[in-house]
Amino acid sequence: MYRPHFGLRCLPFTNELDSDALFASAAANELQTRLGHLLEMRGIGLVTGEPGSGKTTVIRTVTDALHAGLWRVLYVPLSTGNVMDLYKTIAWELGLPVERSRAALYRQIRSEVTRLCHEARVRPFLVVDEAHHLRSDVLEDLRLLTNYRMDSDNRLCLLLAGQAELRRRLAMNAHEALEQRIVVRYHLGGLRREELGPYLAHRLGIAGTEMPLFSPDAEEALFQASQGIPLLAHHTLLAAALRRSRESARLRSGEVTRAAIAIS
Repeated sequence: MYRPHFGLRCLPFTNELDSDALFASAAANELQTRLGHLLEMRGIGLVTGEPGSGKTTVIRTVTDALHAGLWRVLYVPLSTGNVMDLYKTIAWELGLPVERSRAALYRQIRSEVTRLCHEARVRPFLVVDEAHHLRSDVLEDLRLLTNYRMDSDNRLCLLLAGQAELRRRLAMNAHEALEQRIVVRYHLGGLRREELGPYLAHRLGIAGTEMPLFSPDAEEALFQASQGIPLLAHHTLLAAALRRSRESARLRSGEVTRAAIAIS
């Protein structure tokens, strides 16, 4: 790839960075605050954002900071199956033997959630990522899974995270019951224009260089082309490396344009 060309020790614009390397943008800070409120409420939360906006990284930052003796994080990235697939994944996350019937799995999960809350004094936090892929019947079962004592006792904190289309789906009449239960919702937008330069420097610094690879005109072109979601920065560096161009060690707007055309 382009690491040797620019003298980097890792790829700077991927989602594989540690949670403590999160860039503290205004939107990311706001989302962390709202997730903290969700954990206090122990209700249902909804986080949406375009691919590359960093929603999963922010969520991971929040969950990594939770006290292991007080919280049990259940992370479910598989969201394309049926209700049984979902229940089996949750059961595995809870360390439970998997039952064969849907009703038995449902009862087993609820019993374990109750045990964690009342006996172990641990709060379960279920995070379903890529939730825009969830089928309607799975969304309904997730809502039912959080019902305890006729909705008067919040034992299972649930967070649905996905792309913007998830908001539109939940606004449909078919999901009105779930929509009414959401206590925290947030759409993570892109970086502000004044945040882009510090973000690029932050990520490049983690990758091992203090050199400002993007010139001011390249930053402006990157912001205009990406609307503040700088996935394009990765492709820009790749395009420049393929052309073996460093432009006096600073990329120009033309590199951004070529990268945008290459991935369009």
